[in-house]
Amino acid sequence: MVFCASAFADIWKVTVEPEMQALVSSCVVLPCSFKYPVQEQPSDRIRAMWHMKDNWDDIIFHKDSTRVKDSFRGRTNLIGSLGGFNCSLEIDEVKNHDNGPYCFRVELETSKKDKYSFVENCVSIKMIEQASKPELQAEQSVQEGEPVVFTCSVRHTCPSHQPTLTWNHTGKVIMSYKNIGHGNWETQSVLTFIPQKEDDHSAVACTVKHYGNVEGEMTASHRNFVKGITIKLFCVNVLLK
Repeated sequence: MVFCASAFADIWKVTVEPEMQALVSSCVVLPCSFKYPVQEQPSDRIRAMWHMKDNWDDIIFHKDSTRVKDSFRGRTNLIGSLGGFNCSLEIDEVKNHDNGPYCFRVELETSKKDKYSFVENCVSIKMIEQASKPELQAEQSVQEGEPVVFTCSVRHTCPSHQPTLTWNHTGKVIMSYKNIGHGNWETQSVLTFIPQKEDDHSAVACTVKHYGNVEGEMTASHRNFVKGITIKLFCVNVLLK
């Protein structure tokens, strides 16, 4: 009997990140995938919910919004396809008390017995009150008339609402978005231009706008001194919805 229970638990399986970071006032996506022991079902025959670990009645996501806790109603959304075994959850307008832990529960319409709460694999959230400084990179040698490349990047946990990065200098801009694993993403902007005399001692600024309510701004800078041309780098990080 113990062997059967163990095998059953192995078939009902969920994969989540046990701890995530979230920027307060922005959003966070909790990556989640699952498996179940019966024949594959379409999304409309799968009922999914997320609940607090200590109290299964404290539901933070349910298709029927009347069953969701008042403090989470309208702030949570499944962003994956249940038919594709994706149970990823987005939490919007993150509050500094949204720590969890949160657990996924699935119920299939095949049978009243086909349901499972993954209370052994839940997700806790560590709150970040202020966004970390974006990373700035520039070539060590900057010469008039020669192409120069500046890179501005920021890491986050909200792929459903990617941050935007803009520059105060004209040039060729290439944006990229990369999944760096464990629920973390990187948004990167690469600016290429040819410095002219008027760029001497000029400031090159990268502005990072995060999804969420405006909380303030943060500036990071460093200087390059190369053959008479001084270029200052600034990166501004703001929360914007």
